[in-house]
Amino acid sequence: MTIVSSPLVDYRTSPDQYKHWSYKVEGRIATLSLNINEDAGIRPGYKLKLNSYDLGVDIELHDALQRIRFCHPDVATVVVTSGKDRIFCSGANIFMLGVSSHAWKVNFCKFTNETRNGMEDSSQHDGLKFLAAVNGACAGGGYELALACDEIYLIDDRSSAVSLPEVPLLGVLPGTGGLTRVTDKRKVRHDLADIFCTSVDGVRGQRAVEWRLVDKAIKTSEFSAGIAKRAEELVSTSGRVAAADLGKSKGVAWTRVERELSADGNTLNYKTVQVSIDRAKRTVSLTVLAPTAAQPTDAAGIEATGVTWWPLQLARELDDAILHLRTNESEMGLWLLKSKGDAAAVLASDATLIANKNHWLVRATIGHLRRTFSRIDVSSRSLFAVIDAGSCFVGSLLEIALAADRSYMYFEQGAANNPHIAVNDCNFGMFPMATDQSRLARRFYEEAPALNAVQATSGKALDGAAALALGLVTAAPDDIDWADEVRIACEERIALSPDSLTGLEANLRFNGKETMVTRVFGRLTAWQNWIFVRPNASGEKGALKLYGKGEKAQFDMNRV
Repeated sequence: MTIVSSPLVDYRTSPDQYKHWSYKVEGRIATLSLNINEDAGIRPGYKLKLNSYDLGVDIELHDALQRIRFCHPDVATVVVTSGKDRIFCSGANIFMLGVSSHAWKVNFCKFTNETRNGMEDSSQHDGLKFLAAVNGACAGGGYELALACDEIYLIDDRSSAVSLPEVPLLGVLPGTGGLTRVTDKRKVRHDLADIFCTSVDGVRGQRAVEWRLVDKAIKTSEFSAGIAKRAEELVSTSGRVAAADLGKSKGVAWTRVERELSADGNTLNYKTVQVSIDRAKRTVSLTVLAPTAAQPTDAAGIEATGVTWWPLQLARELDDAILHLRTNESEMGLWLLKSKGDAAAVLASDATLIANKNHWLVRATIGHLRRTFSRIDVSSRSLFAVIDAGSCFVGSLLEIALAADRSYMYFEQGAANNPHIAVNDCNFGMFPMATDQSRLARRFYEEAPALNAVQATSGKALDGAAALALGLVTAAPDDIDWADEVRIACEERIALSPDSLTGLEANLRFNGKETMVTRVFGRLTAWQNWIFVRPNASGEKGALKLYGKGEKAQFDMNRV
């Protein structure tokens, strides 16, 4: 078993390194412009023509969005547009997909989904509004980027259209939520959506408005003024920063996430996260660390501390670790989620978080944590929480253990070193899953007796016996059984088929409620993954393989 031979993907970047995106801030409006450098793909072997994107393009977009969230608190509207004439975005680069492994395609689609979901998350929770200024042809993933915005304005130049041509052109589905957003978000009528999603040409002008595919079509001569006017109007609908606080904060300095990666790739250490890989066992130990230094307790202190404020630093470093592992360590199928440090320090930090939750930086940090914890939920890895001596899975950190498929908590009757867990207000809705439920509500199917019993213990230290009685952990082995029970559980897990585990875990983690996001990750992604590997798409005569070669795809016409 070896480390990935191709260069590691690094999700850390900054505007001075951007090759594809630029952004400017004018007052309360930020403009994100996509101007793809077609020769700057993240991997060799393809050109990013027609403003098409790959993983590298979306890494830049993710970084730009983070900078708008944290460096520019006064910004209330983000305009997403193209820096090229007559082409907004043609979507994911088809030649990139054609030369990529299945795992790369799926991971790319997942990260792209998360980035677009994050735009909607910021709109819903933080009041940051997004306006797609579609100033040219907008196809496939380009339209999916527009769909992630609150509103879509299309230039009416008699040629620019929006389209989702994946089915007729490529034999696959839109990979980042297009089908689901067309129906669930835009509420396009079913029969019209059927025509739209099987048409290569797309829909333009006023018809696109009538079909609800866009919100407004504007003549070329009036487009710039119309976008500026609507962007200003959206500012007034945003509650991101109170009028009384405008101009008082200059944001935080979004410095590079620092980490130490060993030469063999087996350890990855940050200030708040430690990663250790056992390649023989195909496991990753991912340990989050409690704060060790004194933390600010008021808004002014939090702003002064900036990115080194423990909750924000944890969110940034844990996010980077998850993305690194998902992309660069695909064979490490079992993540052992651990924690270490002073539980009282975590609870004190949570108290500050809760008390200041309406402050812009605290709200943005809660959003970053919410999206990072959600990355854990949708990662196609087995997750076991290991709660042993020195653990500090309390409050906000308990969310990580609650995300696990199973949790093992050490308990020895009368022992002084028994670990403890504790719930607080962070566990009852501050960090909802994609289902819009808390992880506790998901765990107990929203049944009031179980939830009330847990909530009654808020702030209390619970040992393994108490946690097991409340249903908060899977097992609480004693000193005699602990090592063997955890070892056997891990060995059994890594012996199972990774494919079946991916399907099993996704089904069990997202029980009960459905939302647009769960449908994107569940229904759409499951079908897309299957279609990606079918001969009609990826076979030698499949549509995806033959795209751009002047040869017609040959389909097996049997319905499965």
